[in-house]
Amino acid sequence: MVAQTPWSAVAQGAWWPIGFLAVATVVGETKPLLISRSGRSSGTVSTSGPFVLALVAVAGVGVAVLAQAVASLADDLINRRTPKKSAFNSAQYVLSLVAARAVYSGLAHRPFFGGPSTVEARDVGPLLAGGLAMVVVNLFLVAIVVAIATPQPLLTVVREDARFHAATQVVLLCIGAVAATVAKDGVAVLALLCAPVVVVHWTTAAAIRHGHEASHDSLTGLSNRDRLYTQLEHTFAAAHRTASSGPGLVLLDLDHFKDINDTLGHPVGDRLLQQVAERLVLALGDDDLASRLGGDEFAVVVDGDLAATQTVAQALLASLEAPMRVGEVELLVRASAGVAVAPEHGDDAEALMKNADIALYQAKLDRDRISTYSPEYDVNTLERLQLLADLRTALDTGQLDVAYQPQVSLISRRMVGLEALIRWQHPTRGAVPPESFIPLAENSGMIAELTAFVLDAALGQLAALRTAGHELRMAVNLSARHLSDLALPRQVAEALTRHGIPPAMLVLEVTETGILADPARVDAVIGTLRELGVAIAVDDYGTGHASLSYLKTLEVDELKIDKSFVVDMGRDTHDFIIVRSTIALALDLGLRVIAEGIEDEETAVALRALGCGVGQGYHLGRPTTPDQILLRLDDERSLAASRPAATL
Repeated sequence: MVAQTPWSAVAQGAWWPIGFLAVATVVGETKPLLISRSGRSSGTVSTSGPFVLALVAVAGVGVAVLAQAVASLADDLINRRTPKKSAFNSAQYVLSLVAARAVYSGLAHRPFFGGPSTVEARDVGPLLAGGLAMVVVNLFLVAIVVAIATPQPLLTVVREDARFHAATQVVLLCIGAVAATVAKDGVAVLALLCAPVVVVHWTTAAAIRHGHEASHDSLTGLSNRDRLYTQLEHTFAAAHRTASSGPGLVLLDLDHFKDINDTLGHPVGDRLLQQVAERLVLALGDDDLASRLGGDEFAVVVDGDLAATQTVAQALLASLEAPMRVGEVELLVRASAGVAVAPEHGDDAEALMKNADIALYQAKLDRDRISTYSPEYDVNTLERLQLLADLRTALDTGQLDVAYQPQVSLISRRMVGLEALIRWQHPTRGAVPPESFIPLAENSGMIAELTAFVLDAALGQLAALRTAGHELRMAVNLSARHLSDLALPRQVAEALTRHGIPPAMLVLEVTETGILADPARVDAVIGTLRELGVAIAVDDYGTGHASLSYLKTLEVDELKIDKSFVVDMGRDTHDFIIVRSTIALALDLGLRVIAEGIEDEETAVALRALGCGVGQGYHLGRPTTPDQILLRLDDERSLAASRPAATL
């Protein structure tokens, strides 16, 4: 084709315009237009198109092919494409230009291998038809490769490409027809066409930018919720065509992120979210797979079955295990993940999102880190939401109350402490047990307000008891989530000051699960609380994991033996041995020890014999009102006044 080109005619012709068009072809190829699809750059359209089309008519197919080959090779070298891909690019351009010249020659009645010629106004129609043929051939060649590499049908690829390329290609082809027509007037006139090409370039770049902003999160650069739904719909369509399982969806939510924002400020929280996004992208190996749904919630669409989706979820959580440094602060970030996979867990994007969110809620509820959707999780979901709304109302309208359970000396049988226990009397449901609403409060972020309510009420009651002449300790439970709140020590200090309570009279009870959920942050919070003088008790001791390891490193003041071991210690040898060993361990470590779940006198006597000084349980006193507590304390004082008081 190049060999059959009449180069002598080219040399004798208007070679300056031809040279200009050839150079413009090279520049246009190396500076392509990005094309936006679903809010992202999904391909390019070369701005060499109008100039090489003009060369097809003005200089002949050989010159056009040669100029395009040089331009394509330059672009491939710049972008370091493989020889295989470079060869494909060159071949597709050759075929496209041959098609363009064939159509133009046939309609304009010009020889196929003709040399330089002048394009008149009557030739514009045939040239536009040739340009259309060039675009169509190129479109089909690329679509065939895409269809082979992906499960998408050929016609679907062609239809989508045509839709997104059409407007830009029409403008470029028109510029090419004008360039061919004015080439006879010299380079100066041709140069005027650079302006509209630049304008097209700028306009397309602005459209890409706006499209990206509309479909991506401005903070992290990840896809946003709208684009996630688009990805899900496309993946669903591909799965339906191939009758395969999937897609899978992983929803990921950071634990205690609100605490970081509240304590360290939103700028630190924003930088942390950016680092989380970077970790997720690195774990996935593709910056196009992860989405940020808002706040501290992220999502990933997985093109695979349940096993593949669970593997991705594990990889995402593992990527967050290493500490993240924001300025001078090093933070440990933990997250929970919910997994749902089509068609088992939903046959459309909305159902899959809903069920993945339910699984995420369950993961936070069970603290399993990863939870896969199960229909049983969906039971009473609406009821839970209503209960959460009612809890907010209860907090605002005074439906919540605090009961106090005595902690009694097993030697003197006098009350030495109280445990504050939240109670909720719902106007229609009646008494709502704490285990029904505390997890809801933890996962909704309301737990801090509940804890603040209980702490304030408990310290207020303790102040009233001190005024009445009774000195005893007050225990308040901390949830696992609140235990990681870096602002907690300040809140506790303010409450103690407000009620005039010495810090040593307050005991904050934490669980083993709460301690192990985020050891580094919990260690810092507990350390600050103990510096205030507040005592720390490990509640439900023996029901968690790695108890000995954290007792070695974490400073606490008190162990509370879980009632599951205490209740049957008189009948179960194993429970008795566990209780005896725990008491001995606590005493050797210099800790106070309290036994929960004492429901009979025999158990109380046995615990005293083992060295346990304080007990708690229905046998020693049920949770009751402040008035009843004061009445009992007054009775104990009166009784003690009539005889020598026993001591611990």
